[in-house]
Amino acid sequence: MSKSRHTEAQMIGALKQVEAGRKVEDVAREVGVSKHTLYAWKAKYGGMDVSQAQEAKQLREAEEAGGGPESGQRSAAVGDPKKRLELVALKAAVEQVRAEYAFSQRRACGRMTMAVSSYRYQNRRSDEPLRTRLVELAREKPRFGYRRLHVLLGRSGEQVNHKRVHRVYREAGLMIRRKKRKHCVRVGKPLVARTSANQEWALDFLHDAVECGRAIRVLSVVDAYTRECLALEVDTSFASRRVTRVLDAIVAQRGQPLAIRCDNGPELTSRHFLAWCVERKIELVPIQPGKPTQNAHIESFHGRLREECLAVSWFQNLFDARRKIAAWRIEYNEERPHSSLGYKTPKEFAAAEAAGFYRAEREARDSNAVPCPSRSPIPAQTGQGAAESCRILT
Repeated sequence: MSKSRHTEAQMIGALKQVEAGRKVEDVAREVGVSKHTLYAWKAKYGGMDVSQAQEAKQLREAEEAGGGPESGQRSAAVGDPKKRLELVALKAAVEQVRAEYAFSQRRACGRMTMAVSSYRYQNRRSDEPLRTRLVELAREKPRFGYRRLHVLLGRSGEQVNHKRVHRVYREAGLMIRRKKRKHCVRVGKPLVARTSANQEWALDFLHDAVECGRAIRVLSVVDAYTRECLALEVDTSFASRRVTRVLDAIVAQRGQPLAIRCDNGPELTSRHFLAWCVERKIELVPIQPGKPTQNAHIESFHGRLREECLAVSWFQNLFDARRKIAAWRIEYNEERPHSSLGYKTPKEFAAAEAAGFYRAEREARDSNAVPCPSRSPIPAQTGQGAAESCRILT
């Protein structure tokens, strides 16, 4: 069993602080252990003082060595020499040594390698006025931390060291509990090279504002292979049912995709949207939070939309925004050359791919057909009621 780097005096001192009302997390942070270690110390030393803990330790050491319960007083040093104790813990250790072995102050301080002046020092500075002032400010601004309270103290003409403010702030129990935001756990899937249309759609939202300052949102849907913009829906807000209605309209025109890549917004993680995908057997590929590059196709498209349309347009109202954004979508699909498509427009690329697909299908069908026989004359059949016959395969 490894030797603890904390003495019984330190452990019991930490437990006394917890019993006095301090938070377990704060005491554990000061001592340098986890809160679970404090609970283990409590199970071992709870309700004991330093002398009782020392007696129990001596009994254990004597029993392990095979001797009696009495041990010598050869070494009066308390603590691990590898760990330098703090001033408060050193004072407690000196007091313990003096109480157990009747040492003088100078001898006990020498054993603990502590200056006698440090042991005799009594703090004459009172933190009560600062504590009262911090409590008043904290009641006025309940969500301010010690840094902002330190700024407020400076504005009022009180020059106080920020470390002292932090110490008194903690001692007064003014620490703010901040709720950690819960993030859904996602396993990122890398972008896969698609080989045909409708294998994967990329979906995301973009924000802008109209002349009066009212915010608008743009729902973008892009085919990951042909780079066609399938929808640019503009409105002030989008519920999940509105999103599925837009997708249903696209599915009615060109069929449904095999997968949809999107982020973790509330519209795209609702029960309705998840049920819509399950009902149509569409794989949902959510990206990891804070990693928009996992949906790079839609992010690249949003860059073009922002530079070429939103940044150069002035929207008078929502209807004007819908008209101008719809016009830019037509231009993007039918006129704008796309560098990743060999400088073809998405519509030209999709048409060429569709023609190549149907041509390949026709060639495969023709290769499976019965070969056409030669056009040489077929001899007439003999027999009653016989006639010439010829079969031509087309």
